[in-house]
Amino acid sequence: MSVYVLDANIVSYYLKENEYVKKNMENALLTGDELIISPIAYYEVRRGLLAVGSEKRMLKFEQFCQMFAVGQLNNSILDTATEIYVELQKKGRLVGDDDIFIAAFCKYYGFVLVTNNVKHFDNISDLRIFDWAAV
Repeated sequence: MSVYVLDANIVSYYLKENEYVKKNMENALLTGDELIISPIAYYEVRRGLLAVGSEKRMLKFEQFCQMFAVGQLNNSILDTATEIYVELQKKGRLVGDDDIFIAAFCKYYGFVLVTNNVKHFDNISDLRIFDWAAV
């Protein structure tokens, strides 16, 4: 059994009825895998929906969040984030803090990240990544 952590773009694709994302989510659930919404993805999606005033999608997002757990940050995850930051800085490949926090959450627990922004994460060692939106 795997635990898949959903990035904001995957949640957004789901809200927009993307068939590839929905099918991959269904397949994961059918095989007994668990889906978790990244705490940073929760923030990113919610702030975006509030900014554009999309009440219909906000309701759908709230229902989505009732189906799956939203992860929690803790000091150990933040420590992992600082290690990722230093690793990327040394490589000259820094990414945004949001992506570092998402990667740290996944790495700390050994979860698999599901994102359509693979290039944002491919320089982070020991991070398992899948793109469920790719054709």
